[in-house]
This record gives sequence, C-alpha cells and structure tokens, in this order.
Amino acid sequence: MDAKLEEATVSQQIDVDIAGLKDELPPPQQGPITEAEKNLLWKQDLRIIPISAGIYFLCFLDRANIGNAKVLNVSTNDDLQHTANMSNKQFNVALMVFLVAYAVFEVPSNILLKKLRPSRWLAFLMFCWGAITMCMGATGSFASVTAVRFLLGVFEAGLFPGLVYYLTFWYKHDERSVRVAFILASATLAGAVTCSQFGGAIAYGIGHMNQAQGLAGWRWLFIIEGIPSCLSSFLVYFFLPDYPESATWLSEPEKDLAVQRLFHEGSKGHHPSMTWQDAKATLTDWRLYAHYLIYFAISPPFASLSLFSPSITSGLGYVDLKAQLMTVPPWAVAYVCQVIVAISADRFNARALHAAGAAMVGAIGFIISAALPATSYKSRYGGLILATAGSFASIPPLLGWLTSNVVSTASTGLAIAINVSIGGGLGQIPGVWIYKADEAKKGYPTGHWTNAGFLLLVVIVTLGLRVFYGRKNKALIAHGEREGVPVRLYKL
Repeated sequence: MDAKLEEATVSQQIDVDIAGLKDELPPPQQGPITEAEKNLLWKQDLRIIPISAGIYFLCFLDRANIGNAKVLNVSTNDDLQHTANMSNKQFNVALMVFLVAYAVFEVPSNILLKKLRPSRWLAFLMFCWGAITMCMGATGSFASVTAVRFLLGVFEAGLFPGLVYYLTFWYKHDERSVRVAFILASATLAGAVTCSQFGGAIAYGIGHMNQAQGLAGWRWLFIIEGIPSCLSSFLVYFFLPDYPESATWLSEPEKDLAVQRLFHEGSKGHHPSMTWQDAKATLTDWRLYAHYLIYFAISPPFASLSLFSPSITSGLGYVDLKAQLMTVPPWAVAYVCQVIVAISADRFNARALHAAGAAMVGAIGFIISAALPATSYKSRYGGLILATAGSFASIPPLLGWLTSNVVSTASTGLAIAINVSIGGGLGQIPGVWIYKADEAKKGYPTGHWTNAGFLLLVVIVTLGLRVFYGRKNKALIAHGEREGVPVRLYKL
C-alpha cells in the first residue's frame, strides 16, 4: 500500500510539473544554429553587451571604491577612515547599510524595470547612483558616510538583477551564462585591468592628487568616479534597446526571427507585468530556494574580495599605493576564468558541475591563504589568485542555471530579484565583517576560513540540486514516453 501511495504521489508531482510547463513545451528538436541566427546574435551582442558591461562596470566601480578610499594615502592619515574619524566597527556598519538597502530594493526595482522599460529605468538608476557617489566626496563623519552609502544601495540594487532579467528578453537559455560572464567580468576587468581593481589603478593615480585644492585624495576618488555614471546614463537612455520587437536597428525579418527563437523560452516584452498568482507560484516553488541558498553562500567571498582586496594585499607585505596595484593580477586571472567557465557551462549544458568546480577552486585558494603562516607572502598571494578566480567564475553559471529553469516572464523577473536580494544583499553582509582589522598581522584567518566554508557549502548544495534535477528529468522523460507527449526538461 505504501508503495502504491508513493507511486501515486510521484505521478501527481510529474503531472504538476507538466501542467506548469504545458504552455512552454519545446518545439520539435531543431538542428544546428542557422547562419541567420548567428548574424542576429552577433548584431545583438554588438549592441547590448558593451552597453550592459559598461553599466555594470561603473556600478561596481562606484560601489567598491570605498575599499580603495580606506587605504588611500593611509600613510599620511589622509584616508577616508581617519578623515571621517570612523572606527573599524563604524566603517563596517557603513558598508553593511549599503547591503541592507541593496536587499530591500531588488524586487521592486525588477518589477519597475518591466513596467517602465529597461532603458528608462536603468538610465534613471545610473544617474542617481553617480550623483550619490560624487556626494560621498563631501562626507566627513560616520553619520554622513552611512547615509550616503544607504542611498547608494537603494539605487544600485536594481542594476545587476535588472541586467540578468533583461538578457532573458534577448537570449536563449544556452546563450545567457557567457553573456552574464562578460557583464560580470566588467567588474573584474576593463581592457587589461579589473573594474574594482581598475579602480585600484585609478586610485593609484588619484592618490597623487592628495590635498590638491585642499581635498584629500579619497574625496577626489569619489568625485572623479561618479561623473562617468551621470554622463553615461544619457547614452543608456537613448541607445540601450528595450525588446527585440521594438528594436529599430533590426530589420523586420530579424525582429521576426528574434521573437520566434524565444517563443518557447525567455521573457517577452509584450507579456503583462507580474500578478499575485505569478508571485505566489514563484514564492511557493521550493526548489528555487536551493538556488537562493547557493547564491547566498557565494556572496560573502564576492563581497569581501570586492571590498577588502586592498586591505588583504596590504597584509601580504604591500603598503599604500603599491597595495592598490597588487590587487590587479588576481582579478585579471578571474576575468579569463569567468569567460572560459561560462562558455563551457553553456556549451555542455553543465552549469552545476562548472559552478561547483569553480567554487571548489576558490575554497582551496582561501584554505591556502588561511592555513599558511602569515609571512608566506608569495604562497598566500597565489592562494588569493585562486580564491578570486574560483569565487567569481562560479557566479555566471549559477545565474544562467536559475534563469534556464524558470519559464514565465513574471516569475523570471521575481526569481532573479529574490536570488540577488538574498545573495547580493543579505548574503554579502557576512563578507563585511569577517575580515577583521585586528587580524591584519595574522593574515586575516577568520575571513579566509569563513569564505572557504561558504564555498564548500556552494559545492555541496549545487551538486545536490544537480542530482535532484537529474532524477526529475528521468521521471519526466518516462512520463512523456508513457503518455506520448513532449516534456520540458530541467537544465543542468
């Protein structure tokens, strides 16, 4: 009796899966990508990816430059922390309030992106966070720094989940991870140098402006780095395309092809905005919470490396301006690894295995950094390179994996927003606190061990979810063969 009950339960669950996806069933198996599709993708890429990468480049630059400001001109006590009379705890609180705002405003921002059109909403956000970054140059106390960082979090919250959601209007599931990688890589490399660490290269130059016009170098850092965001927002407004069906730079046959190839997957510009039924279905889909947990666990390494790389390199025997320059190589390696891992993950439909493998490499890097003596500078610097490359390379496949396994326009936007809210917001809060200033001479063991633990959690949960999807696919295939109907399989 128990066996029959179990079999009936499994059958009911399969029916639920089929019912939920019945309007999204795939067309008959298609052959290789056509020449027309290749030309269309190339045309889309040239228009969309550089602009999107540029937006995220400036967003990440304006978010992470506070880490540069903390150590800029510290040898003369002209750094942010000394000028604003902030304790280490107060500095961390200022970092944390950004993440609180970031977590709270993710979901409403993604809803507004669909309602107001991507080009309008992203341009508005961009202008606001650029202006607020410039305002950071006028702060002079713990209260003012904290207030401005909160506002920065409000307006930057919608950018990254918005861009990931935006790509689902233009690209199929097996085309997204590599595009996310190129956008995310703009936070680790611009030209030949990384974004926040391109910020390190910028900070190195701006450090020589210390006390120019009576302003500390860190004030010039915020002022100079905020201006490009404000100016670029106008370019985004006029040149970022919203949806394929409204793209004036595509011919009518190209528009038809762009819409046709996304008929069975991807988000649609003409679909209505999210309803309560859409929200309820997404919020009660428990498998998505495994995705959220994974992204939560990948976020502390992302946050701590973004904010404290200059401090970490300072603990490796480099000081002041040289510490800024030595942040560059780990992020340059991370850029290459991000792109390679993302391409491979999409090509072999193996996003889980690639993400887990990259996270394992990152965990090994952090373990090396934590376990070796504090004076093993070269070996620990190698560990930092592994940690950075592995941590960042695992993110694009994870985001591509999530968007590939959510089918409706409304649920995709909500799921991405929740994922980045839990991960990019709440998940980054531990990353603010684990690198303790009083452990600098010890090599920050608490931070390294904690990040290693989070990455090992990523490995375990990712592989577990991969096994779950594999079993579900076997059951769906058997059901389809038995009933003689096509089924939509979960992407792996």
